[in-house]
Amino acid sequence: MGDKANAHPGAAGRATAADHPASVRNVVLVGHSGSGKTTLVEALALTAGAVNRAGRVEDGGTVSDYDEIEHRQQRSVQLSLVPVDWGGYKINILDTPGYADFVGELRAGLRAADAALFVVSASDGVDGSTRMVWEECAAVGMPRAIVVTHLESARADFEEMTRICAEAFGGDDPDAVLPLYLPLRGPEGPDGHAPVTGLIGLLTERLFDYSSGEREEAEPGPEQRRLIEDARNRLIEGIIAESEDETLMDRYLGGEDIDLKTLVQDLERAVARGSFFPVLAAAPAAEGARQGLGTVELLELVTGGFPTPLERPAPAVTTPDGAAREVAACDPDGPLVAEVVKTASDPYVGRVSLVRVFSGTLRPDATVHVSGHGLTDRGHEDHDVDERIGTLSAPFGKQQRALTHCIAGDLASVAKLNRAETGDTLSAKDDPLLMEPWQMPDPLLPLAIEAHSKADEDKLSQGLARLVAEDPTMRLEHNQSTHQVVLWCLGEAHADVALERLRHRYGVQVDVVPHKVSLRETFADPATGRGRHVKQSGGHGQFAICEIEVEPLPNGSGIEFVDKVVGGAVPRQFIPSVEKGVRAQAARGVAAGYPLVDVRVTLRDGKAHSVDSSDAAFQTAGALALREAAADARIHLLEPVAEVSVLVGDDYVGAVMSDLSGRRGRVVGTEQAGGGRTLVRAEVPEIEIGRYAVDLRSVSHGTARFDRHYARHEPMPQQIAERVREQSPEA
Repeated sequence: MGDKANAHPGAAGRATAADHPASVRNVVLVGHSGSGKTTLVEALALTAGAVNRAGRVEDGGTVSDYDEIEHRQQRSVQLSLVPVDWGGYKINILDTPGYADFVGELRAGLRAADAALFVVSASDGVDGSTRMVWEECAAVGMPRAIVVTHLESARADFEEMTRICAEAFGGDDPDAVLPLYLPLRGPEGPDGHAPVTGLIGLLTERLFDYSSGEREEAEPGPEQRRLIEDARNRLIEGIIAESEDETLMDRYLGGEDIDLKTLVQDLERAVARGSFFPVLAAAPAAEGARQGLGTVELLELVTGGFPTPLERPAPAVTTPDGAAREVAACDPDGPLVAEVVKTASDPYVGRVSLVRVFSGTLRPDATVHVSGHGLTDRGHEDHDVDERIGTLSAPFGKQQRALTHCIAGDLASVAKLNRAETGDTLSAKDDPLLMEPWQMPDPLLPLAIEAHSKADEDKLSQGLARLVAEDPTMRLEHNQSTHQVVLWCLGEAHADVALERLRHRYGVQVDVVPHKVSLRETFADPATGRGRHVKQSGGHGQFAICEIEVEPLPNGSGIEFVDKVVGGAVPRQFIPSVEKGVRAQAARGVAAGYPLVDVRVTLRDGKAHSVDSSDAAFQTAGALALREAAADARIHLLEPVAEVSVLVGDDYVGAVMSDLSGRRGRVVGTEQAGGGRTLVRAEVPEIEIGRYAVDLRSVSHGTARFDRHYARHEPMPQQIAERVREQSPEA
């Protein structure tokens, strides 16, 4: 690992196809927005020789050139892959967005990786969302390490940051989170700040000086050895505590010097199984330098301490009809099982799919079976189709470098899979398989849109279909009650990116309109109505009279029509016509233009004419009767109420409950959820939580998440109902 004396190679050049899973490392970078993940990726690529000293790839552009939207918004908005070769290993570095709205991209990166580097800023600390991702990784046993960045900040304190990380990530065992190196600072500058110029290895007691722009190894002086003594002893004890050799601790406490090789091997095993989490420091390379501080140590950790794809259990695999299927983990000669972890559109190449191969080997020009299931509730269709693989490539900035194959454990970009969507499974066409999908957050922020012009209307459906195919955290809804097209997003930034992609990538201009909830109407009390439709204008006239009674029914009853006409006052053939007219009027509403529900309409009496009565006349009379009954009755506006469950840190429970009460919510219960968090359950009118995905983040400082489900419709308070009626087109 990083204490292997100066074992790093020189520049290794561009990434190539891997020949064995043992030579592959898949690592995802996780951290809050602004923690320095993308800068760290560029520094690692520079150290590995994948970019030149100016930070440029061989054929133009920087390693971080991915998407014009990212340049315009000045932040990462999507998962990106940077593959590099270093020391005989192929390292697939997955850079994820740090902003909470793009957690779907983060989840895709976690799915594709075998280990995670948590990047934390020495000047900002650890935020709530980073802690939540750490817990997700812990739940599945993913190996993790921590990288402290922004050490150049005047407020940076590596020792304090290490303590904060141990408190945030160590749980019951803070000694499982310990540094492998201590930063060394140079002379103070004019501003009184001493820059970090090197690292000292706690195990080897070797000094690694980066002040010249390249890593140089030296012997530390007596003062520096004394500086690290306590930290070194604590690290050795932490490693020995994780050792599989139960005699090692007794030998160490008895005064025996433990061999460095033994310590490094035990450290690597503890990191690989996810029971020890080393802390390292890193900084970008200075102008003209070839290596950034700590980058060699990080690459050594990735190759020596992180597990190979062979050590990762494969996700569950079934046949398309649901039968379980055993597949050997990461066998290049096994049946093909690969997964699309990201889908993007390129204006020149078309659809490009980033694929992680879990079993078998993917080759260009092969025909594969594409299976997609489980996202029909988000606007995705189930599909089982055969498609031909286009070219395989390794992405690097804006370039795509051709690959001859992609074995189990590796990642590659696949061109022109026209039906494949994020989350789909690729398998052999004669042996179709389906992988268990990974968990995606529910999009809970509605964005109602309309085409800006007739030309945009023609392109809108195709643009939206492509948008949701790329992003499984986005849900497309065509609301039949409100007649709106709604994109459900994770937050405002997510919605902004969706609109930008519609405009710039698919050429569709849309207007954002207020989102409507599905209001309804019902009678508060029994009422009667008389519908009279009598007209004579030459030839056949129109004659129909009907008398009805309306009474409210329990919630969820719908519209019930009862015929109680006696003596043939309304001929039998016109009874269905009255019902049709009543139901048509109920669908249009009787007060504010919202559908009428939960009433029983009883036809009591009426009159007909032997010549002038007709189906159309009695339909009109039925509608008029219902409207007359409503004119003299109290009509309730019914609003949808959602069951809301909020998982929030204990420190913010009071703020969340107060906020819910301010939204006319009723808290129905709380329960401890472990890990210092509480689950708050409430019932809240949907009209009050349209922006709750945004507001909750502010109230809880990003530490809470929620879900919502429709519960029922119930009467809206009178004063609010009056405002809604005034704004209604029917008013």
